[in-house]
Amino acid sequence: MLRITVMNSKGGCGKTTVATSLASYCSAQGHGTALFDYDRQASATRWLKERPQRRPPIHGVAAYAPPREGVTRSWQMRVPPETRFIITDTPAAIGDCEIDDRIAETDVVLIPVLPSVIDIHSTADFIRDILLIGKARSRNKHLAIIANRTRIRTKAMTRLERFLESLDIPVIAYIRDTQHYVTAAEQGLGIHELDARDARQDEAAWAEVLDWLHAQEHSSVGEAPQPRVVQHAHHY
Repeated sequence: MLRITVMNSKGGCGKTTVATSLASYCSAQGHGTALFDYDRQASATRWLKERPQRRPPIHGVAAYAPPREGVTRSWQMRVPPETRFIITDTPAAIGDCEIDDRIAETDVVLIPVLPSVIDIHSTADFIRDILLIGKARSRNKHLAIIANRTRIRTKAMTRLERFLESLDIPVIAYIRDTQHYVTAAEQGLGIHELDARDARQDEAAWAEVLDWLHAQEHSSVGEAPQPRVVQHAHHY
């Protein structure tokens, strides 16, 4: 079981888009997938509720909400035994304590970055925080960057590429700026599940992300308590 957390303290960088797109792609490839939503805006949870029953199932956990009466937190956070990937969506403006908690619980941190000066500076500060506060490297966590809403041959893209080259963190995918992600989000789908023919070109980016994640499964990861498992998944 590989635990993947999508994090960046900058709002609007596409954390939920990355989390839901990756979850739908992993599930479509036949991998047991769980999606944890720690954001009180509940965007990932709403996406799951819109997801058609005929699509590959994803086990959802509204981790931002307190357990119902008579239900323990550990039971609320359970996942099916066949789960291979746990993907966690996180809120913006995440505090120091929550950074520490999320880093402790995960194996992989995916950091979405937008090609703007504000986002680049904010992301640089966030990376500093997860290295110093979250101690990601000393805990042997795997970090990777996903460049989001990219357009080639633009000044913004050039600035982003310069910033990414300065980091000792791999860039594992470039996500194209396309309205198809908005359309997919409204329908509870991944972009690869849309009928639009030109949306298929974006599937390759998620295949690259999954290939990189498979490589992390075979390398050492930090230790943390494993989520409790149940015998049956509940699909929203």
